[in-house]
Amino acid sequence: MKLSPQAQEVLKARYLLKNPHSGRMIETPEQLFQRVAQAVARAEKLWGGKSAEAHWRNQFFEMLSQLKFLPNSPTLMNAGTPQGQLSACFVIPIEDSLTEIFDALKLMALIQQSGGGTGFSFSKLRMKGDPVSQSLGVASGPVSFMRIFDVATENIRQGGKRRGANMGILRVDHPDIEEFIQAKLDPQAFTNFNLSVGITDRFMKAVENGQSFPLLDPYDGKKKKEVSARELFHLMAECAWKTGDPGLVFLDRINRLQPTPELGRIEATNPCGEVPLLPFEACNLGSINLTRFLSDHSPDGINWQGLKETVSDAIRFLDDVIEIGYWPSEAIQKQVLGNRKVGLGVMGLAELLIHLGIPYDSAEAVDLAEKIMAFISKQAWATSEMLAGERGVFPNWKKSVFYNKKKKVRNATVTSIAPTGTISMIAGTSSGIEPLFGLSYTQSNILGGKTFKLLNPVFEKWAQEKKGLTQNEINAVKESGVWKENPLFKTALEMSAEAHLNIQEAFQKFTDNAVSKTINLPEEINAETIQNIYMEAWSRKLKGITVFRYGCRGEQVFQLGQSCHSTDCRL
Repeated sequence: MKLSPQAQEVLKARYLLKNPHSGRMIETPEQLFQRVAQAVARAEKLWGGKSAEAHWRNQFFEMLSQLKFLPNSPTLMNAGTPQGQLSACFVIPIEDSLTEIFDALKLMALIQQSGGGTGFSFSKLRMKGDPVSQSLGVASGPVSFMRIFDVATENIRQGGKRRGANMGILRVDHPDIEEFIQAKLDPQAFTNFNLSVGITDRFMKAVENGQSFPLLDPYDGKKKKEVSARELFHLMAECAWKTGDPGLVFLDRINRLQPTPELGRIEATNPCGEVPLLPFEACNLGSINLTRFLSDHSPDGINWQGLKETVSDAIRFLDDVIEIGYWPSEAIQKQVLGNRKVGLGVMGLAELLIHLGIPYDSAEAVDLAEKIMAFISKQAWATSEMLAGERGVFPNWKKSVFYNKKKKVRNATVTSIAPTGTISMIAGTSSGIEPLFGLSYTQSNILGGKTFKLLNPVFEKWAQEKKGLTQNEINAVKESGVWKENPLFKTALEMSAEAHLNIQEAFQKFTDNAVSKTINLPEEINAETIQNIYMEAWSRKLKGITVFRYGCRGEQVFQLGQSCHSTDCRL
């Protein structure tokens, strides 16, 4: 197990156990993987006894320590500890009463304290200015209550190791939608929230046809006023151009494809949008490191048999996580154990493509993306069927779309594409399905305020071994973050929006949940470009869309290039 200096920094800051009194590190990376493997394999004892537990403990440890697969952060942080909360993604419902709003706030605090992220739909809250019968006052509206959640999150560190994250969603037909769309124009507001508008097909068709669109009272469904659909759509794009928010979540498409429609409608997602969830539902995520399946012995350069085996082991691992996990409330426990959703995804796509000599923005890359995700999906479902034979179907199976198909599965969902922020750093590869942000970049204000200046190791190796770049050329790459001489190394901001959408669409075709993907855009684009991207995302049947125009925020985590001087730009 070889870890990069950055990976070691991440593990020390967030994952390795420390003495609670002295703060001294009491765990090595190897011991971390042993702790997680041992804790998760305990579930195997329920069906196969001690011998199965021992076998899968070794199997899980090998998979983790070889960085073939890593689970979401709370599992790495908490498995085998008294904390015991192992899920990253939760959706908490918010009903229209003060008691229920603050019950949701309390539950959010408990989840974030244990390492989870939370998503909310504020769509049931009455509009600003509506009369409140009990207090004889007037309602302050969804945005005002969002501020309370934002301030609370600011004062909670997830698992004691990272700040909380939220997704706030408001339906496009809520009377306060314009205030919501503009909520982050103040750069100091809602710094702990990603915001997305809950979009309906009715609204998108009104945009297409240039029609007016009704805004409805969430209390009784009556029309409060009408607005121009196109003007509202333009406002979304304009605010996203200025701030990066809001994104869009396509609620009707999500609900047409959700596996348990009898249990209610999905109205919210986790903070990065890759898991649409029912109220009180949670999901366990994990990602396969694609770069670990490169092979010189395969005609197309991929070890498909090794990938197949790891997919199967990863689905078993994630199902075991559900079995041993602790849940912050009885309502969450009931929903999670009823549906047993898991979300297996990938990381390292960009670096895999570079190793294979395939440009990210090529038709060949899209074809390979579809092939990889179709393969993973097929094997993941086959494993879920096998586990159902061993352990039984998920309890809500008869209320699911699988029941009519007579397909017996252990999990209501098996795949999801997460952004893999810190776990891709541990794995030493590119994040999720994103292209390289930069060949050289500065990552600021992470791990308690640290700054990293990084040169991509794949480019670095290529520069040394294949191209033989001069020191001046390397310095130029470090300064700018780009190298325009080879299409393999084209970075996120150099690609067309269409190229980004092509990859997102390729993965969404074979993903049960959703796909976390940022459409990174150069600084000089306009709001109309974002409008076109939003419309294209809907027409391509994506479940959501997020854009980010470089430089639109005063402070952003990633900056292209480094401040280079002759002494610190050397390899």
